[in-house]
Amino acid sequence: MTVLPDDGLSLAAEFPDATHEQWQRLVEGVLRKSGKEASGEAAEDALSTQLEDGLTTRPLYTARETGANANGDNGGTGANAANAAHADADAAGFPGFAPFTRGGRPEGTSVSGWDVRQRLAGTDPVRVNEAALADLENGTTSLWLTVGRTGIPADGLARALDGVYLDLAPVTLDAGADYAEAARALLALYAEREVAPEAARASLGADPLGHEARTGEFLDLAEAAALARETAGAWPHVRALTVDALPYHEAGGSAAEELGLSLATGVAYLRALEDGGLGVEAALGQLEFRYAATADQFLTIAKLRAARRLWARVAEACGAPEAGAQRQHAVTSPVMMTRRDPWVNMLRTTVACMAAGVGGADSVTVLPFDNELGLPDAFARRIARNTSTILLEESHLARVIDPAGGSYYVEQLTTELAGAAWEFFQTVEKAGGLSGALRSGLVAERLATTWAARSKKLAKRREPITGVSEFPLLSEKPVVREPGPAGPTGGLPRVRRDEAYEALRARSDAHLTATGHRPRVFLAALGPAAAHTARATFASNLFQAGGIEPVHDPVSVDPASAAAAYAASGADGMAVLCSSDALYEEQAGAVAAALRSAGATTLFLAGKPGTAEGSVDEYVFAGCDAVAVLSSVLDRMGVAS
Repeated sequence: MTVLPDDGLSLAAEFPDATHEQWQRLVEGVLRKSGKEASGEAAEDALSTQLEDGLTTRPLYTARETGANANGDNGGTGANAANAAHADADAAGFPGFAPFTRGGRPEGTSVSGWDVRQRLAGTDPVRVNEAALADLENGTTSLWLTVGRTGIPADGLARALDGVYLDLAPVTLDAGADYAEAARALLALYAEREVAPEAARASLGADPLGHEARTGEFLDLAEAAALARETAGAWPHVRALTVDALPYHEAGGSAAEELGLSLATGVAYLRALEDGGLGVEAALGQLEFRYAATADQFLTIAKLRAARRLWARVAEACGAPEAGAQRQHAVTSPVMMTRRDPWVNMLRTTVACMAAGVGGADSVTVLPFDNELGLPDAFARRIARNTSTILLEESHLARVIDPAGGSYYVEQLTTELAGAAWEFFQTVEKAGGLSGALRSGLVAERLATTWAARSKKLAKRREPITGVSEFPLLSEKPVVREPGPAGPTGGLPRVRRDEAYEALRARSDAHLTATGHRPRVFLAALGPAAAHTARATFASNLFQAGGIEPVHDPVSVDPASAAAAYAASGADGMAVLCSSDALYEEQAGAVAAALRSAGATTLFLAGKPGTAEGSVDEYVFAGCDAVAVLSSVLDRMGVAS
């Protein structure tokens, strides 16, 4: 245990240390406020959250969970808690030293911040060049270019980089099957512009297995190994291969699956590079890893820390532990981006960027908020650049190395995530490595199972999507962008969190175009606002998530006024009763009869199933399958799918 010096500045020295049991009693108090009684471990279990990969987030973390304090201290407050935190940090190592959990370099990103890497999509070298120069003049520090079939042609690379100081701005290529042609075009450009080999910094983006995952197209690893051998000998700061975990994240994979598959990819590349004549240390130096950063900030932080720890273990097993510092490129998750209310994506990417920076990523790409709508415009690109700039220059986020280190929660989550990822990595290796696991269908089946479970949470709004499944705005004007180049297809699918709701909204849009109005549902609110507002708001949000316009006029109805109000609403055969349980018991039967007499064919009740049974047909409530309900309602309204 690390002992802090007696410098007269002890934290909370006047208070006795709190035991784990005392903290548990506070947890019990929180639970009691929700109307539940439990004590001890049962109280913690009741407030725990199940994550993917079999992980659990608990309400209370102390040194007991992390095992940080070898002397058995329970953490708590004061000097003992600080000592335990220091012990946690010691167990994770130190920045720049194996196992690299706390960072791949001793200085981390504290000197100049992380590399702000802007992605440049598009097929026109002239337009890509204009965007590149604007980005570099306004905060971007490196460029990520799409080259080949879905980007600029390799012979247009020189035009796209016209005016770019290649000895100052690192370049990353993403060329799929055309990686060799694109790489040689960039290296030739360095030579043509007389960039000294030691000044060139680039990632050539060879990723045969990632390409196979995206397209199903097999590429021989030998060509990538030959490129790496050529690069290692002549270009000391150029990396030939990229281990891109985004195909697995975009196919619905969990954090541990993303990590496990990146390990399998990296190991396959190490084998190919060694077979191609490179030593272990040189081979390790030829790889850069790319991961998704999501708005789940703590999971992202833990994922990047766990990735470094896992790769250090691989390097150790290969006999080169000191060469195991993983070079990381974090990209804000495309899966979390929405097409409706895309402005909210600015908030999502800000949180994701912050998490990537705190997690120790060397390079961070913030995707523009309109990325899923087509080619981003200048405003969106500016906001994406400035997201990193604000976090670096105004929030000083990079000034502290591994700021989450020593947190009981983060250290435990890092450890558990690393364990789950290693287990899946071993499963993939037993299946013949990543190539074998891809071709056998093991990877696709595993990711599909994970996504199916997550889709159920999305459908039930257990995982809310602001602006889509929660607080949608039907009157919003669509954001229109020029279509971007189509991405590669043929391999693993690409999923989006909003896809089920997007399909419902598309049906509503088509109905609006065909008829001049959206499908409508009448909200029959009973009693005063205090009685019905909560459930009327709930029902309004629920139906708008499916593109169904709620009509809440008048504010309140009773048995005498319900029929006329429904007739005036223009509703398409649907009405929802919204009120308190007490008023349901008093008025639901009579109001339901009045609504049916006015032509309502299906009546919903916002509340617990079984309430006013016999008077209504269906129920909507927190935790119901919103996608199934809304799809069924659109079907019954005759809205084409």
